[in-house]
Amino acid sequence: MAMTDKTRLEADRLSLRALRATDAAKIADLANDLDIVRMTGSMPFPFSLADAEALIVRGHGMDLARERLFAIETGEDGLVGTLGFYDTGSFGPELGYWLGRPYWGRGYATEAAASASQWAHDEWEKAVVVAGHFADNPASGVVLCKAGFLYTGEVQMHASKARPELSPSRMMVRLA
Repeated sequence: MAMTDKTRLEADRLSLRALRATDAAKIADLANDLDIVRMTGSMPFPFSLADAEALIVRGHGMDLARERLFAIETGEDGLVGTLGFYDTGSFGPELGYWLGRPYWGRGYATEAAASASQWAHDEWEKAVVVAGHFADNPASGVVLCKAGFLYTGEVQMHASKARPELSPSRMMVRLA
């Protein structure tokens, strides 16, 4: 049985918390957008209510010593996206996130990534967090740079459930 995650992170304009079953409909509504899911590795298109429910179940089943999955929410709008740390077998957890299209360009992704990464270091005791973004998504690179990540110079070919073929990803790292 997975541990219950009571972790709640508070940032200036948003909070990060464990996903709830009641989040499924909003996740499905926001994430059923090809421009969002094609920038992730694990989200299919179309993205259905069943996919949202499976995401929530995955989050609840994670080994919290190695992985975490959070809802990103604002006081005004409620859930606006998700952010997770995933065990990829590298030297640190990999950060991934997405926001619904109505919330792009407001700085929420940067605030969430910076806050979560600092928590990963301070509270979760992770010395290194890795991240990557598809080369055709430079906006995500800007978010990660503003959140304290640096480019490693490495480009890896990554799959996406919403892309027909492997695509280059620019790899980044955030050190303690």
